[in-house]
Amino acid sequence: MTVRPTRRPLRALAAAAVAVPLALAGPAYADARPSHHTPPGAGAMNRVQAFADRSLHPRTRFTMEADGSSGSRPDGAGIPNVDSVKSTIRTYYRADATGVADKTSSPYITEMSGILDRQKAALNHLYDRSVRSGKKPAIVLDADDTTLWTYDMEDHDMHFTFDPALQDRWVQDQRFPATPGMVSFVAAAQQRGFTVFGLTGRNDDQKAATLGNLAKVGYSGFTPDRFFTKWTGKGSSQQPSYISCAASKCTTVEYKAGTRKHIESLGYDIALNVGDQWSDLQGGYADHTLKLPNPTYYLPSPNLPGVDEPRLTPRTRFVMKPDGSSGLTAGGEGIPNVDSVKSTIRTYYNADATGIASRTASPYITELARTTGRISPALDAACAVGKRAGVKPAVVLDADDTTLWTYDMEDHDMHFTFDPALQDRWVQDQRFPATPGMVALVNGAERAGCTVIGLTGRNDDQKAATVGNLAKVGYTGFAADRYYTKWTGKGASQQPAYITCAAAKCTTTEYKSQTRAHVESPAGGGYTVVANLGDQFSDLIGGHALAPVKLPNPTYYLP
Repeated sequence: MTVRPTRRPLRALAAAAVAVPLALAGPAYADARPSHHTPPGAGAMNRVQAFADRSLHPRTRFTMEADGSSGSRPDGAGIPNVDSVKSTIRTYYRADATGVADKTSSPYITEMSGILDRQKAALNHLYDRSVRSGKKPAIVLDADDTTLWTYDMEDHDMHFTFDPALQDRWVQDQRFPATPGMVSFVAAAQQRGFTVFGLTGRNDDQKAATLGNLAKVGYSGFTPDRFFTKWTGKGSSQQPSYISCAASKCTTVEYKAGTRKHIESLGYDIALNVGDQWSDLQGGYADHTLKLPNPTYYLPSPNLPGVDEPRLTPRTRFVMKPDGSSGLTAGGEGIPNVDSVKSTIRTYYNADATGIASRTASPYITELARTTGRISPALDAACAVGKRAGVKPAVVLDADDTTLWTYDMEDHDMHFTFDPALQDRWVQDQRFPATPGMVALVNGAERAGCTVIGLTGRNDDQKAATVGNLAKVGYTGFAADRYYTKWTGKGASQQPAYITCAAAKCTTTEYKSQTRAHVESPAGGGYTVVANLGDQFSDLIGGHALAPVKLPNPTYYLP
């Protein structure tokens, strides 16, 4: 005879389960409050599930310093997700799926047009004021993303990870188009009477090619004697006498400010200094500065000793939706800079210069310890209550960055650009360590009475290696018959009958929520999923779990 659990134990199970996300007291659950009018039994669990789903959404407001220091906070959700940043940048440049920007129409081109139209209108005033100084009026312009446009190289070829050898090939081949609107702007400045100077971080070996590229795309005012490139330290290419630096390696500000000082010593007044990096503009020796938008890379540089220029500093507050749509409206300065985001992520994981995370101490490890420490007692209690109630309590867990930690692969090997072949090598080699604190949490839930169930986006060909990796790092509860991986569409690995999707390719939410529904069905074991843990919101939304638990992960985003 089957004994039906009473409504009182079910109500206790619901109360115990809702205590799991409440224990986090984190942003995703900041407003969570159990209803005082929730009915007992199955109704309680349905209300808990519906409430939990409403709280599952990524943060959209961020505070981030440009230097990466914001990663020192144990708050992974407060770091702009690097994949969402890339998506936002691509929307801003209207780049296609291969990372090639639209050359005719985009939010970037529109913003550049507005900036340059306003600056053109001010040229007469700048010129007249410069003439009154008794010197020759001049404008200084940077190269990359000021006069020459590097977007396709940065995204399509480099995937937002700088490669000096690849950059040199682009330079020597003179492959860069003009930055939108800048040929016309420079021509207007020359027509008004300004002398134009180039000042770039490119080196002396790249000078001839850079001048050739500028002429090729329509600029006429740049000449070798008025175009400054950086010394290589080889042969005759040495640091000039007019540059003095605090250390053996000059900062960008020291190099560029010192060169502008030298230009003014030649009898020019620099009425306007134009650049896409704040370090192009800091350090003085220009009457006015013009910052052009560029969220695709960040070149930091400390300001000159004793010089304070708060106006020439990056924005620190951002609003960004996870789907990239903010690129339509945010403007270039309103998009978190991708290099600053990477630096912030590395600070959060206490990663070294090669992209290897610390295994012993980091803000991430601190946050995970607080998270697991808070939820473990509530989870164990829910498992114990469910076991006594006879409802077959279970905990469902994602793999990557929920039970297995992928950081070193994502940063050191992939440079935050997903490579499925490389990922498969890591999986088959069982190279992933355990996510900090999760072995104790999962094994404790199992001991308390919960069945442990795995549910991952890894595919069926990776199932055996994944279960092996989990056992290798100390998990005891995962078994192949309770570990769900995604079908490949080859041979026997086909979409199961219990999953129905709106399109030919299932979304993560469709796959995972319907698999959890299957787990709760008699055919799937008739479990009650008291907690569902994942690092992506798509791991959690869609119901069929009393308590969804979001773990921090700013290193990739799966919508």
